[in-house]
Amino acid sequence: MNEISELDLQNLRHLIGGFTTTHCKMQAYAQQAADPGVKQFFQKSAQSAMESKQQLMQFLQ
Repeated sequence: MNEISELDLQNLRHLIGGFTTTHCKMQAYAQQAADPGVKQFFQKSAQSAMESKQQLMQFLQ
């Protein structure tokens, strides 16, 4: 893909920001969780959000 539209760039920026926010929130929830299962769920969710963000960032390189 040689060119990407301004709208597509804005959408990607929005998605990347959303994954960043999700990652931070899931980490915070994991730190506050007392139940090991809930803690693990939030940790996995945080990791998934970070991986999705990284995939989108690689797409832009």
